[in-house]
Amino acid sequence: MAKVLVLGAGMMGTALTIPLTDNEHDVHLVGTHLDGHIIEEIHESRTHPKLRSAVPASVKPYPIAGLEEAMQGVGLIVLGVNSLGIEWAAEVLGPLFSGDVPIVALTKGLVGDGQKLYLLPHVLRNGLPSSYREEVRLAAVGGPSIAGELAARRPTGIVVTGSDQTFLDEVAGILRTPYYHIWTSKDVIGVEVSVALKNVYALAVGMVQGLMEKEGITEEGDVMHNMAAAIFAQGLCEIAYLVDFMGGEVENVYGLPGAGDLYVTCVGGRNMRVGRMLGSGMRYAEVKARYLADDTVEGAELAFAIGDTIDALIERGDLDGAALPLLKTVIDIVCRDAAVVFPWDSFFPSLHS
Repeated sequence: MAKVLVLGAGMMGTALTIPLTDNEHDVHLVGTHLDGHIIEEIHESRTHPKLRSAVPASVKPYPIAGLEEAMQGVGLIVLGVNSLGIEWAAEVLGPLFSGDVPIVALTKGLVGDGQKLYLLPHVLRNGLPSSYREEVRLAAVGGPSIAGELAARRPTGIVVTGSDQTFLDEVAGILRTPYYHIWTSKDVIGVEVSVALKNVYALAVGMVQGLMEKEGITEEGDVMHNMAAAIFAQGLCEIAYLVDFMGGEVENVYGLPGAGDLYVTCVGGRNMRVGRMLGSGMRYAEVKARYLADDTVEGAELAFAIGDTIDALIERGDLDGAALPLLKTVIDIVCRDAAVVFPWDSFFPSLHS
């Protein structure tokens, strides 16, 4: 049995407490500075207000003020913060341990500095104190995992990635259950780039629904699955291009981290909802202010985080802009209020129309 600290009481962080407690681990769930109401609700009712699922009685909930107490004796830290909280997590955790406790990140995303793209696990490591940051064992989780389904113990398959196979096997052993199926991969770049980019391409798939609503459904009830499938496929091609560019293995693009995670993200959730509203003619700033002021839309945040860097890399000739027409389009729609018009003639350049 391990003592595990989950930092972040969002839906996925909380859902992961289910397989952890099923495996009889001692789990401490610490909310971020934004999770106070969630922790309070768990204390009062043992139910997560958004996940709408019972939190196991053995899980010990803490507000962020109790982080130091919750850290005592932990053998594993799980990060359940969103992409905007990764540097904050490194800052609050840094003073409380000396690199001897391994970390597993549920957080997905990329960031750019105008010159280069960075994986979030690397951002996390760089945010830890320099005296021990290189010693910390890091792993990350990727793949199709809807929090509510995991909390309901429905079959879920994910990949744990990192550079140390022994550590990956340890993490898989801690998490694996008859319903939580886990594979491991040392291809950190392939896994992380795939699971990050799927959010921005899910926005594009969601836009199809908004366009359909503008046009109206025909009397025969036809929808636009054909169009959505083409956008989905172009997204996978572009993910593969960027994985290869960053030095990852394209195999993961067509497995759980890429195709699998993109599929499940296109089934529903914030990215699809926001994409639909963008496709219907709304601008992202309006959507965010009116409907999601307190929520993180990972696909849009990714567009903002990497948009200028993608432009710079294309301008310098490091990236081939012709290989990324959909990504450039989504960045323009989200970040620059461009109209939703897909550049069909630029898609699938290896094929002949």
